[in-house]
Amino acid sequence: MVNKKYFCVMMLAITSFLGFRLSAQVQTEVPAAVAGAKPVAVEHIKVHGTSLEGNLEGDAVDRDVIVFLPPSYAKDKHRRYPVVYALHGYSIGAEQWTHEIHVPQTIEGAFAQGAKEMIVVLPDSKTLHNGSMYSSSVTTGDFEKFISNDLVAYIDAHYRTLPNRLSRGLVGHSMGGYGATRIGMKHADVFGSLYIMSPCCLAPRPAGPPNPDLERALESVKTPEDSAKLGFFPRAMLASAAAWSPDPKNPPLYLDLPFRDGVVQEDVLAKWTANSPLAFIDQYIDNLREYRAIAIDVGDQDGLRVDTAKLHDVLDKYAIANSFEEYHGTHTSAVADRFQNHVMPFFSQNLCFQASCR
Repeated sequence: MVNKKYFCVMMLAITSFLGFRLSAQVQTEVPAAVAGAKPVAVEHIKVHGTSLEGNLEGDAVDRDVIVFLPPSYAKDKHRRYPVVYALHGYSIGAEQWTHEIHVPQTIEGAFAQGAKEMIVVLPDSKTLHNGSMYSSSVTTGDFEKFISNDLVAYIDAHYRTLPNRLSRGLVGHSMGGYGATRIGMKHADVFGSLYIMSPCCLAPRPAGPPNPDLERALESVKTPEDSAKLGFFPRAMLASAAAWSPDPKNPPLYLDLPFRDGVVQEDVLAKWTANSPLAFIDQYIDNLREYRAIAIDVGDQDGLRVDTAKLHDVLDKYAIANSFEEYHGTHTSAVADRFQNHVMPFFSQNLCFQASCR
């Protein structure tokens, strides 16, 4: 019989810690198409991730990437463009996120409303357990480095970009918001402006009392097919463990869970805490000062709003310029509107659009 008390406490802890939502329930409001908007070109490419080679999970090393080229790109052969790298959330890949933020329509709408033209890149970071957490792990591969190094180098080599940090923007939502926060803090030498949307996983959380049924379900996972059969929250726990508590000597999943034999594993929780941005942000204050602009937003009906506000408060405490908006909406309801009418204009205003950027 399921121990309902333990189950509810564990699920509450996982929900609070991860801040994810059931992907099947995602609903986003679509902004009206802007009259006269010119079409952007969409390219589906593969980018080899040197940083992902040898990952123990067997996740793809050649990653799907979707590139949106502005209307003038094909005609003006000598023009170079800034690039915005946009990171998707947990349980979805780049393709599904295009439907959530309704690109290319919202990109075209932003340009039609006055945003300067730029290249927009959506990399796919879906893994065996549905999400990389954009972290560095021998189990999943180093997705942090894949985004900040491999992907940026590939785009600069294959497209007419302005290969300067001040001409690169980084944005992400939910797990992608966590990724934008984490990567943004550590790689201010690569990106010049940062937009963080409803970031998950900012603060350390206790695991709660162990749940025997959950523990048995997770320990029964031996193959990708077993993982795919799990519910949302158990699978999210595996994804987090693969990213934050990898264990190369613990096959077949090569990860350590925050409980074993009914006992909470404090050393594993300590590793999860060490990957929480609010726990390590003080180490990267000088990096954050390097950004030309930082924006943060979250819905007023989003369970992540409290921790998101704490991130803003830390930046304010250190007198790091940033904007923070709590808008009307849930975790996902307004992401398309935000992308067209806030994210794209933000980068239009703050990226460098000239070859001589300093």
